[in-house]
Amino acid sequence: MGRNVGRMPDELLTEPPVAGSELDTLLGTLERNRRTLAWKCADLDAAAMATRIGRSAITLGGLLRHLTRCEASSFVWKLNGGPGITAAEWDSDWEWTADSDVDKTWRDWEEAMARSRKLVAEALADGGLDRAKGHEFPGWGTPSLRRILTDMIEEYARHLGHADLIREAIDGRVGEDAP
Repeated sequence: MGRNVGRMPDELLTEPPVAGSELDTLLGTLERNRRTLAWKCADLDAAAMATRIGRSAITLGGLLRHLTRCEASSFVWKLNGGPGITAAEWDSDWEWTADSDVDKTWRDWEEAMARSRKLVAEALADGGLDRAKGHEFPGWGTPSLRRILTDMIEEYARHLGHADLIREAIDGRVGEDAP
């Protein structure tokens, strides 16, 4: 079978604070969403990671691939102005398709998250949640770290609904998090 959630670092296996600071709440919520997606995708082989429901092209492996791109788009491009993902790349169908190399899919996602955590830490040291020094969107402006974190929380949360349905169809696993 596939990757086991037990590989997640212990410091990431906590809930966001019930009454914490804005920063702790944002980071804790993003990490909870990442951890929940990992749990939804854990212990599955390539065939299960490629499972589709009905006419939808979305697979669990595809969700990991999509969120790997979202991590790069949000923290490399939007936050830091680094190389972005072209419109053609976003529109390509490969994104929702599971890769037959499940370990590579996991590795790419884990590397993207590690890079994102590093870039967020650097941004926090360089202006905190208000830092806005990355990509400028014409007519809109440059998003702050606060906005980018909020957008990533929303992106993961939206796709956790897809993951819930797909994983339940595979083997009945339901819920938000590992027991």
